[in-house]
Amino acid sequence: MIDLIVFSVVNNKYALKIDNIERIIQVPQLAKIPTSHDFIDGIMSYEDKIIKILNFRKLIGITDYELELIELFKKFKKDYLVWITSLKASLYEDVKSTSPHICELGKWIDDFSSYDDRVFEISVKLLKYHKKLHLRGEEVLEIYKKDAKVARNIFENEIKVIYTQTINTLDAFVLEMQSVANSLQKLLIYENEDNIFAIKIDKIDDIAHIQESDIMSGDEEHKKNEFLDIEGILDIDNILINVISKLRLPK
Repeated sequence: MIDLIVFSVVNNKYALKIDNIERIIQVPQLAKIPTSHDFIDGIMSYEDKIIKILNFRKLIGITDYELELIELFKKFKKDYLVWITSLKASLYEDVKSTSPHICELGKWIDDFSSYDDRVFEISVKLLKYHKKLHLRGEEVLEIYKKDAKVARNIFENEIKVIYTQTINTLDAFVLEMQSVANSLQKLLIYENEDNIFAIKIDKIDDIAHIQESDIMSGDEEHKKNEFLDIEGILDIDNILINVISKLRLPK
């Protein structure tokens, strides 16, 4: 039997032998190396060593996590614009096209946490404005049924202000996106043949206990990557996992 750590990068699943993983840690603030390879995100102090950080997304040719988050937050802003435009149409044109539902940002921010004090402070403020905006939106629709003038006054003097506060806080969050990304990702401290470095990944999925005979022949496409050796493919509950035999740092 061998034990594997299974991790995700977007929708791709990979696994490394536990024997090669010293520790799993949160991503700290990293020091950049101006002349380093594109796959290297920087260096950090680990115990009594200075080690490099290998960005696994870049290694396999996937969009950087930070850029993906920026696109996600652009979508959140568009969703808010649609929401407040629909709410205004409901109050001024009697168009029943809005619902003060819990939006995608709400679901995302509820699950978010950060060790970075600045990012945590912004996330708390964002959650407060988000909930206030949707709650007041729900209330104003009820008020509109009884008094349209009062409802419109609340929209102009309260809801528009909360909306602006929400968007401004979203923008502040985007300015801290590197720290946000670090808060969400993990580092695997990897050691192989006296080489030690960190691998930045999206998330840890599981620990798999398998027989080596369970590993099937691998994906030929991965064999073209000079820094990544795939031993084969593992099928667990119809989910295919690429089993890594070795990782190498770019020079």
